[in-house]
Amino acid sequence: MPSPKSSKAAKASTEPEQLDLLFRPVTGLVAGVDEAGRGPLAGPVVAAAVILDELQPIEGLADSKKLSARQRERLYDEIRAKALCCCIAEASVEEIDEINILQATMLAMRRAVEGLRLKPSLVQVDGNRLPVLKVPAEAIVKGDAKVAAISAASILAKVHRDRLCDELHQAYPQYGFDGHKGYPTADHVAALKQHGVTPAHRRSFGPVKVVLGLAPDPTLVQLRARRG
Repeated sequence: MPSPKSSKAAKASTEPEQLDLLFRPVTGLVAGVDEAGRGPLAGPVVAAAVILDELQPIEGLADSKKLSARQRERLYDEIRAKALCCCIAEASVEEIDEINILQATMLAMRRAVEGLRLKPSLVQVDGNRLPVLKVPAEAIVKGDAKVAAISAASILAKVHRDRLCDELHQAYPQYGFDGHKGYPTADHVAALKQHGVTPAHRRSFGPVKVVLGLAPDPTLVQLRARRG
């Protein structure tokens, strides 16, 4: 049985290698990755991976949530035209319901990275979690506001998903997908209660489960608690 001293030394010896993986200078291509659509009640979760071209800088890159729809659309086209390569991928509603939204998000991110035409030396992912990848990767909290490639990925993912929601609006106009983009707004929840659940809705999400009768209505539970 190893002594406490030897165990401590063994642990310490692994730390420089881990730090080196995250912070050593990168000489190859760097891909930025972000997602859109973790919170909505409907539609797939979308991820994008982007490798920018240093010789073709793109002005105005920022967190997609800080940009107007018009700005995002303009940048979407510019990113697609100027990036060395990019890939947009999805995890379906069925996959979200089967493996949960976090794992589905990781799956979409992995698909986006694996779909890149060029192999990056490093992948930088927005947030504090990483998908399982075959290349070195680091998570960057608020990376969509700090790293240009992640900002570009956030724009591609957001625009792509918004366009999917516009298509859902054409199929199910009574739900208002063109406005709320699938998020659990009061209007969306009211439409769910009035018109029922569509094939595009995530059946594992609370408000949808309530409409399906798979979970109690929290508003009724609260009302009963007050009366009691």
